[in-house]
Amino acid sequence: MAVQNSLASRQTKTGLTAYLTQDAVKKQINSVVGGKNGTRFISSIVSAVQVTPALQECTNPSILSAALLGEALKLSPSPQLGQFYMVPFDNKKKGVKEAQFQLGYKGYIQLAERSGYYKKLNVLAIKEGELIQYDPLNEEIEVELIEDDVIREETPAMGYYAMFEYENGFRKTMYWSKKKMLAHAEKYSQAFKRNGGAKSLELLEQGKIPEKEMWKYSSFWFKDFDGMAMKTMLRQLISKWGIMSIDLQTAVDKDMAVIHEDGSAEFVESEPESEDTVVSDQELNEVSEDVPNSKKEENKDIESEFFNN
Repeated sequence: MAVQNSLASRQTKTGLTAYLTQDAVKKQINSVVGGKNGTRFISSIVSAVQVTPALQECTNPSILSAALLGEALKLSPSPQLGQFYMVPFDNKKKGVKEAQFQLGYKGYIQLAERSGYYKKLNVLAIKEGELIQYDPLNEEIEVELIEDDVIREETPAMGYYAMFEYENGFRKTMYWSKKKMLAHAEKYSQAFKRNGGAKSLELLEQGKIPEKEMWKYSSFWFKDFDGMAMKTMLRQLISKWGIMSIDLQTAVDKDMAVIHEDGSAEFVESEPESEDTVVSDQELNEVSEDVPNSKKEENKDIESEFFNN
């Protein structure tokens, strides 16, 4: 089995290299990226594929289209920045794995701030013991934040708060309890609901999930619940009451979708899936100094082949 997986991985990488160096594909990349930025763009794609086993199994066009959308929006694919991700999942209709474009909450912030409409924009996880009161009628919140950053980071969230203020003074706020956010996640994420939802998340946070069963909990709602919750808060707040630039509208419209070569979006998260099919999200890591030199050389080879042909 290990040998078969190794061969499959090698074939996928070769396929991706050949795909990226096709004349039509190079033309497509240059039309969006262009010039000297091509090297950085190619490196970001190859790096993401190398560090994410499930992404290696995705179709090449879906990987490229997700990456090109992020590039067009001037967002970074670096997981550390959390602006957008390429997320592998099983498309049962087509019988293949495809890469899905997924906007991170920091991507929402980037795009909103660039629009120039917002004087203030913030989203925050409210920790246990911090909330004194939230008045939904007047949209006023009173909190006493934990001063010690280390202690605060380790304290579980009890809710989530988001707000914006325009340059003209118009202000809007929103607060959701964690219970409400859990209900939202179970309603809109099949991967979260199917694998136990709120109950499984609680066990996961307590370290009570056996290592052999961790593969079931690859959804970002399990891996980074607070991050997904803050993204949800910004999406709810801005889409209902905020002014959205064309880039922000594009990102919101195509979030959680497979982007086709013609730019159309196919949404699949809500599709029914069997118990043995698990959406496998992109790992929160990237190629760094820890990556073997052989991998870095593969990056250079692909870049060289792309730009010298």
